[in-house]
Amino acid sequence: MRILILSFYHPPDLSAGSFRVDALVKALSAAIPTMSDIHILTTQPNRYESYRRTAPERERTGKVLLERIDVGSHRSGMVDQSLAFQRYAAGVLKRCGNAKASPDIVVATSSRLATAALGALVAARHRARLYLDIRDLFRDTIGDTLRGPARILLPMISVLERWTLARADHVNVVSEGFLPYVMARRAGRPVSVQTNGIDPEFTTANFDGGAASGRRVILYAGNIGDGQGLHRILPAAAALSGDAFVFRVIGDGGARRRLEEAIAALSHDHGHPLPIELAPPVSRKALIAEYAAADAVFLHLNHYDAFERVLPSKLFEYGATGKPILAGVRGVARDFIARHLPDAAIFDPCDVGGLVEALAKLNFGLRDRTEFIKTFDRRKIAARMAEDIVRIGIASRPNEEENPVQEQQT
Repeated sequence: MRILILSFYHPPDLSAGSFRVDALVKALSAAIPTMSDIHILTTQPNRYESYRRTAPERERTGKVLLERIDVGSHRSGMVDQSLAFQRYAAGVLKRCGNAKASPDIVVATSSRLATAALGALVAARHRARLYLDIRDLFRDTIGDTLRGPARILLPMISVLERWTLARADHVNVVSEGFLPYVMARRAGRPVSVQTNGIDPEFTTANFDGGAASGRRVILYAGNIGDGQGLHRILPAAAALSGDAFVFRVIGDGGARRRLEEAIAALSHDHGHPLPIELAPPVSRKALIAEYAAADAVFLHLNHYDAFERVLPSKLFEYGATGKPILAGVRGVARDFIARHLPDAAIFDPCDVGGLVEALAKLNFGLRDRTEFIKTFDRRKIAARMAEDIVRIGIASRPNEEENPVQEQQT
């Protein structure tokens, strides 16, 4: 069996998609038949300009061949991210065109529609099966965020999305909230839900720590984009929370400058710096140390209707730490927290007063979340995805007679 995996991110890049595809490849390596191979086409690390790492262009490990395509750097803006993806797509199409053998199945994991659509195109060209792992509803989200003349693109995006989802032999989504949307575009074809999960580093780490004295540290670690909307809540909340707390933000993204500007403006208005610390992205090892030193962890999604369907990947990492969770979410995420993390403090997105009130009532100290960690062990989730992919790949084998070129190459 030949499996082609398309993922814009891969370790050592820092992103939910990066860690997810890494676990999936390990699960697939254990599940695929003898004499099979996995070919990954990804990018050179580019997630954050402030966290650039170099990685080999080509790596072979057992059954797995990994190729990284250089897409340059970007600052998470829509235009420069589009240019980066164009370089990735061109590299993928070139390498697939030069391949000695066609894949039996194409696997694409995508938070943006473009990677999924690229996977659909490659699968169609090679008459291969297609498995899509959808981590975000791009059309749904961008419909809330696009402004002005750019909205003219929405009908074209809708058509591309519908074609991509209909083309797939199997679609997996990371949130139950995505099911109605995706199923409506799948005409009864298979859709599964395999959420994000918890990596082994977080199941074995010791997170017993926090401020022995002085201000409590409230930690946010992750992307700083419009989707998180930190600029709309953190500066104002920090200004109202007094001297008992300090908000520590680790990360980068397209809205970091807006957050910095909001902090500077309110600091000027109040005549003193706000209790907010900003730090660049760090390695996972350093991040675990940051979690251990924090007293609570913070999560927030902007006040967009599309985010009512979203289940943030950060929730699983946060849950594994055992730390108290402050979460400004609605919809599916709120229901998930109530069901699996009932000790978390929830407030409405962008509700500054709600955040300050929840923070004042928060009970500090580690929680026992053993069952949560067992339930959402990423290795188990990846193994279930691998089973589906192998099943689809095996089902594609009898169809080789319909493709004489592929049969000859086999």
